[in-house]
Amino acid sequence: MGFEGADPGTVRPGGRTARVRAAVLRATGDALAERGFAHLDLADIARRAEVGRTTVYRRWGTVTILVADLLMDMAEQSLPRTETGSLLGDLKANARLVRRTLADPRQGALFKAVIAAATCEAKTAEALHRFYDIRVKEWAPCVQQAIDRGEVPDGTDVQEVIRAVSAPLYHRLLISGDLLDEAAADRAAEAAAAAARAGAYLRGGEGGA
Repeated sequence: MGFEGADPGTVRPGGRTARVRAAVLRATGDALAERGFAHLDLADIARRAEVGRTTVYRRWGTVTILVADLLMDMAEQSLPRTETGSLLGDLKANARLVRRTLADPRQGALFKAVIAAATCEAKTAEALHRFYDIRVKEWAPCVQQAIDRGEVPDGTDVQEVIRAVSAPLYHRLLISGDLLDEAAADRAAEAAAAAARAGAYLRGGEGGA
């Protein structure tokens, strides 16, 4: 799954080209985590990745396109959903995965930098939205399966339930600074599951509890 169009950095390469891309994206993530979006520099990325500057400039062109490619790669490399046979079990698996990512020193700092950049960079915002949309859609079938089992009402907005799981965890990362532990992840999942069972996420005019 890639970005539409033929922007630099969006073609999925193979062989040596794939190794170069992997090195450049790793260097980009490191630089983002260490210094933030404002200090990203293509020449520095090339140095970190130990590849030629012309390769980086030709393939990506701008740091914004490079970050967009990094986010797409992260979405593609993320772990697939876990299916436990119950809505609560599935949502807890999702919440714990999100928590591990955001609590990781490198990944947490990386996401903070990207989210900050997205507030003022339209293409970065678009890339972040696509990243999140991919991850929500990956986990949404867990809620559909819960509907099919009769755990939650018909007409439940499956994507909204998944968003409700991760929202409190991003709030802790970006706003409150509260501890991002497994207990917080489980509470987020439990709250989303309870609300879904109560019909809080029914689409307007559809279904019923």
